[in-house]
Amino acid sequence: MTDGKPPTGVVMGENCDSEDSRETDKEEGKDKTCSTGQTPTLQELEEILHSAPRSCHHADEVWPNLFLGDMFMSHNKFELWQLGITHVLNASHGKLCCKGRDDFYGTTVKYYGVPANDLPTFDLSPFFYPAAEFIHLALASGGKIFVHCAVGVSRSAALVLAYLMIHHHFSLLSSIRCVQQQRWIFPNRGFIRQLIDLEQSLCVQRQN
Repeated sequence: MTDGKPPTGVVMGENCDSEDSRETDKEEGKDKTCSTGQTPTLQELEEILHSAPRSCHHADEVWPNLFLGDMFMSHNKFELWQLGITHVLNASHGKLCCKGRDDFYGTTVKYYGVPANDLPTFDLSPFFYPAAEFIHLALASGGKIFVHCAVGVSRSAALVLAYLMIHHHFSLLSSIRCVQQQRWIFPNRGFIRQLIDLEQSLCVQRQN
């Protein structure tokens, strides 16, 4: 794949992408939560999510070379090729609205499907680590990854937040703030609870 200009509906991220910015956010995000134990409540996080500017495109670069978007972009193989996408993570794998499958993008794109339902009762947490590892390996190899679900604000957003928490030691709040700079997101209440649990688990691991 070759890099090209971003197609219509794609916003290239400008914040949260410098090394200094990432290191600062990493330390602040990790230390503030794990040292004080003050994870925001579910209601506080929902207020923060709800209050952000509602700006979404078919794809937004929310972290260097990591694009978060919707099913419309996932179906457009030409525009993904223009972006230089080498990996696709579909958080709505097997759903009627999303065409993604192992052979949909051909041999030049690596695909990972998460068969998640956007319901508060769905347990997305078993996919946090595998999805984070897929994203991490894609970026570590110099690739570009597109993470999506149907709308790109709940299932796929939750997996991107988990990636920032697991591999960059961001707190949940810092992860949300980082992604919000480029895209409006709103994981459902069940996913937020599972991300809160993930943060508490990560804090215990790092303190030990």
